Formats: sequence, structure tokens, C-alpha cells
Amino acid sequence: MLDKASTRDVVLMYRWFPEIFKTSKFSALLPIKMSVTSESLPTENKCLKIENGVSSSPVKLRFKKLTNQATTPTRGSAFAAGYDLYAAYDATIYAGGRELVKTDIQIQLPDGCYGRVAPRSGLALKNGIDVGAGVIDQDYRGNVGVVLFNFGKGDFVIKKGDRIAQLICERIFCPELVECESLEETERGSNGYGSTGV
Repeated sequence: MLDKASTRDVVLMYRWFPEIFKTSKFSALLPIKMSVTSESLPTENKCLKIENGVSSSPVKLRFKKLTNQATTPTRGSAFAAGYDLYAAYDATIYAGGRELVKTDIQIQLPDGCYGRVAPRSGLALKNGIDVGAGVIDQDYRGNVGVVLFNFGKGDFVIKKGDRIAQLICERIFCPELVECESLEETERGSNGYGSTGV
């Protein structure tokens, strides 16, 4: 696989996974990465597909706007973990209440991934706004809605176009489910809540 790696691939590997070049298997490629300037590297999307240790074309997160109310998801920075999701309509979340806020976008997640709808830290800290029911299955093709909870003391008003959550693509690991008569014993056993200390 290494002999098929392009110069661009080697440089990308070195930039984002420098630790792998500490092994003799990859150290021979170091002279290659020195011959490429930073101008030849991509700067917009740093989330690359990795196959057998070699980066290839960027993975695609496809989406469709269902109405003209929808806003294209965005990333706050080049290394942001998720895409910001935007409200398609005005809404009010009353203190102690919850509301389903539509984004009016439809998504097609990459193979082997699910979408995790996570809170935005600013809304959580400043306004007590949290996200619930935040899993989007790979085969879901409906309108992406965000369940928002208001744990603050006052009502919270959302305007069309406000950022309300972030969508993070995460890998799915689905082990085979096996029913057993007994399970391996551990030192901790069944000790649960608070058993390891505060």
C-alpha cells in the first residue's frame, strides 16, 4: 500500500498523524514529505478518509434543503468536530420546557456512521439550553429536528437562522449480540452509582 501512496498523501499523513512516522516502516517516506510545499495542501476540509493508514479523498456528508427556510450547516473552524445546525423557524422554549425545532434539511450520512446531535456550549452555559434524543441513524431521510430543553429560569426565544445544535459524524460499532448464561466476573461486580467515590 505504501508504494501506491502519493506525495500528497504522505504529507497529509505526516501533518495529521506524525506519530506513525516514528516507526521504521514509515520513516523511509519522510524525504518525500519535505519536497511538498504547504500551498499544495487542502485547507478547507481536514476530515479525510483513512484507509490502511493512507488518506484518500474527503468523506462526503450529503444534505438537501427541504425548503427555502433551511440554512446550510457550517463549521465554526477548520478543526471543529461538528457542523452547526440552524433553526428554520422561530420558536420559544419556555422555562422548564422543551421544543422540537426543525432545520428543514435532510442528510445522507457517510457509510458506517451515525449523526450525533450535540449541544452548543454557548447555549448550554449562557442560557441552560440542552439537546435531547440526539441520534440520527444512517438510513434516516426525514427532516432533521432538534429537541431542545430549557433548564434556565426564563423563556428562550429562537429566531430563524439561529444556530441551535451541532451535528457530529461518529463511527458505528455493532458487535454481534450473544445471550449468555453467565458473564465474566470483575472486581467491581455490580457496584454502581457512586461506588468508586465522588
